[in-house]
Amino acid sequence: MQSARLVRHLWLLLLALILGGYLVACAPHPLPGSQLVLSTTSDPKSFNPILGENSLEDVSLVFDGLVRLNGLTGRVEPELAESWEIDNTGKRIRFTLRDGLQWSDGQPLTADDVLFTFEDVIFNEQIPARQRDVMRIGQSNRFPALRKLNEQQIEFILPEPFAPFLVTLDAPILPKHVLENTVQNLNSNGNPQFLTTWTVETNVQQIVGSGPYRLKQYRPGERVLLERNPYYWRRTAQGAAEPLIERLVVQVMDSRDTQLLRFRSQELDFYNLRPEDFQLLKQEEERGQFTIYNGGPPPNSTWITFNQSRARNPKTGKPLVRPERSRWFRDLAFRQAVAHALDRQALVNNVFRGLGKVQDSPLAEQNPYYLAPDAGLVTYPYDLERAKAILQAAGYTYNSQGQLLDDQSNPVRFVLNTNAGNTIREAIGTQIQHDLAQIGIIVDFVPVAFNTLLEKMDVRRDWECILLSLPSSIEPNSEASFWRSDGRLHSFNQPPSTEEGTLPGYQVYPWEKQIDHLLIAAAQTYDEQERKALYGQFQQLVQEQLPVIHLGNPLTLTAVRRRVRGVKFSAIGGGLWNLPELSLVKE
Repeated sequence: MQSARLVRHLWLLLLALILGGYLVACAPHPLPGSQLVLSTTSDPKSFNPILGENSLEDVSLVFDGLVRLNGLTGRVEPELAESWEIDNTGKRIRFTLRDGLQWSDGQPLTADDVLFTFEDVIFNEQIPARQRDVMRIGQSNRFPALRKLNEQQIEFILPEPFAPFLVTLDAPILPKHVLENTVQNLNSNGNPQFLTTWTVETNVQQIVGSGPYRLKQYRPGERVLLERNPYYWRRTAQGAAEPLIERLVVQVMDSRDTQLLRFRSQELDFYNLRPEDFQLLKQEEERGQFTIYNGGPPPNSTWITFNQSRARNPKTGKPLVRPERSRWFRDLAFRQAVAHALDRQALVNNVFRGLGKVQDSPLAEQNPYYLAPDAGLVTYPYDLERAKAILQAAGYTYNSQGQLLDDQSNPVRFVLNTNAGNTIREAIGTQIQHDLAQIGIIVDFVPVAFNTLLEKMDVRRDWECILLSLPSSIEPNSEASFWRSDGRLHSFNQPPSTEEGTLPGYQVYPWEKQIDHLLIAAAQTYDEQERKALYGQFQQLVQEQLPVIHLGNPLTLTAVRRRVRGVKFSAIGGGLWNLPELSLVKE
């Protein structure tokens, strides 16, 4: 009897050892020498995460924020802050940092770094921080005050309740011990040296962050190399240090076609598909040992917008937009007719190869505040006859050649710009040109270099019509800089910059002020039903006034090598939002 019990115990012990070994073998763990290979079609513009837009995701992997957005749900999660508390007024939020946080140079990360990042950098009017506009609160545009409680705790004091506040805190935290002098010291022009800190000429090993990776090497036109940050705070459930992949190589390639070729030859681990790539790669999915993930339409908005500014060049006194064209662009009937004349379903079928969806709302379908057309959102179905009737009722006429003329007999003709090299946008622009020709409007479609486009929009401001996309978020206030009349990205009627002070002839339209009011009111309440109603009115107003005409978006499709494990793909976060958790298996 005892021997039988002993044998049973031995079998149970052996089974436990086998199962234990199996679980350890299946648990994600670092693979020595592991390397993930990604790609981009352009070099980074800067390695400074506060200034401008970067063309690479690598900078976001070098810096963490107090919080992050979950790529599956879009909800706010702790990152450098392990927790937070909101008092009953909704105006005081206390954050507690994780124990033992360190920068990638081994120095401690404390509440002083948080205070420095917001008070000295993001709220500094001399620094064009792209995160600043979304942190302005209420009609007064005031920033929150900060108070250090101890080395691990810091409190934000808001001027009024601000429901989107947590979402705005995914801004990267910066190392005070490295950058404080660059903010305090001014260059010969009286600007902080911070503006020329961590440029693409910087030795990247001098850049200090708190994210899962640190920059190791940058070769312009070739690649960016990142290595695991040995001081990163995150651990797996089994206690292994993250990130699990030791190195990232981001190869700079001259085109999407080159990216596709390199992926098919198994030189890349990730490839974001264009619609025209789908059929080819779908046939190779099994042989190439990769999986195509479909996240549905992305949370972006793709649109055209007309320059409605009535401002004049402060140096020459000339209108930024030719007067007759400015009248068309400010004419609601003109914008409505254009909206009805665009065959957006044909755009989805032809440009996106059927792998996409027509867009109506400024909010993505994944957004909890999204107002659907069947819930009452105003839409503009394709209808050429209706478009012509709207124009003629507004005083436009047609000549014998079928060309549209305004009420002063000016031929209706304008320039449409987008960034050259983006094949999707170039194809969309060509279709817009074709569609509007059907109602007698001549469109001169001129793709230009991206930097030239930015100069036209931000400096010269002499553009007429732009085709672009706006990255979106689950929190509508994240796009406040675009929609609010005083926002830095409010392109369709751009306000004067801080440097300009005033802009002759500039004026805000009544419907813009109404959008401002709705966005401010929606941000002031924590009541979700009230927020949903206010954001519904915002979407309706945008569709009624058409400051932008929404088009459509392709599906979010990404091919990933099967040696990459742990992918949690979505249109919100893509395939790399949980990169520290990804692991590789030997092939």
